[in-house]
Amino acid sequence: MQVTTTESSNQRYAKCIEVSKRIRWDIDRDVIRGRRFDFSRKFLPDGISKANELEFLSHDERRLLSQIQGRTYANMFGLVERFIGAKILEVSGDHRLGDQVKLEALVRFTDEELKHQELFRRIERMAAEEMPGGYSFLPQPNEVASAVLGKSTWAVLGLTCLIELFTQAHYRQSIEPDENLSELYKDVFFYHWREESQHAILDELEWRRENANLSAAERDRAVDDLIELAAAVDGILKLQAKADADYFVRICGRSLTPREAERVQAGILMAYRWQYIVSGVQDERFAGILTEMITPQQGERIGNALAPILN
Repeated sequence: MQVTTTESSNQRYAKCIEVSKRIRWDIDRDVIRGRRFDFSRKFLPDGISKANELEFLSHDERRLLSQIQGRTYANMFGLVERFIGAKILEVSGDHRLGDQVKLEALVRFTDEELKHQELFRRIERMAAEEMPGGYSFLPQPNEVASAVLGKSTWAVLGLTCLIELFTQAHYRQSIEPDENLSELYKDVFFYHWREESQHAILDELEWRRENANLSAAERDRAVDDLIELAAAVDGILKLQAKADADYFVRICGRSLTPREAERVQAGILMAYRWQYIVSGVQDERFAGILTEMITPQQGERIGNALAPILN
């Protein structure tokens, strides 16, 4: 008998539950295990930090820059998971008196996102204990979440899908193959990746479900919301890139020239734009899902809005 699209979709929700049960992990027992960060090693690989592109920095300075970016990388995921968890909890309500398999899959998703937030709060505290004072993570999670959640569900699910797909790409392509990273830092993102793999599937399913319920006019407004969310993310990245560059300049152990300091800030912003926007936009799976949902004209609007970032 031919399997319908609905049956196939239901099987994907059920599979996410099965995998969630099988791979579930604990922060202390499985991830941290009494360890501390190894500051003789990088936190982020060059493919993500882009520190190797700042040729005037020494080997040790590039390692320090990767550690600062790695600290922000963890904080950024703690930030975005604040609104992701809230939105998934909200959309799970659509299933509360309906398909209980879908409801369980999304409740598990929310529970795991809450655990991830706690993991990243722990990571920040551990980094703060051993790195010099003066680091600041400027975006406020609740303020950002409130602003994001004010946009259409279609746009928020689109942004969520982008984030969780680039999380997969970053780990598989850059973090997992690099043998020169702090083992604890690498394990944080190994365990995060394992659960996010299921979240990316559920993001797509819920985004497609929301898309099917929109009129053409509603979808057009939602495209504008997605563009505005991308601009808001870029604003956050500019703010944090400056803060991280200033912190690096203060603690790197030598006086940088004004031009070098300027290049550090530009290099961090370039890396952050790649990490949180470009790598997601260019992900083939994300691009394919989005293209199926929108018109060529809407795609052109998105492309024009992203052009300054992509370039």
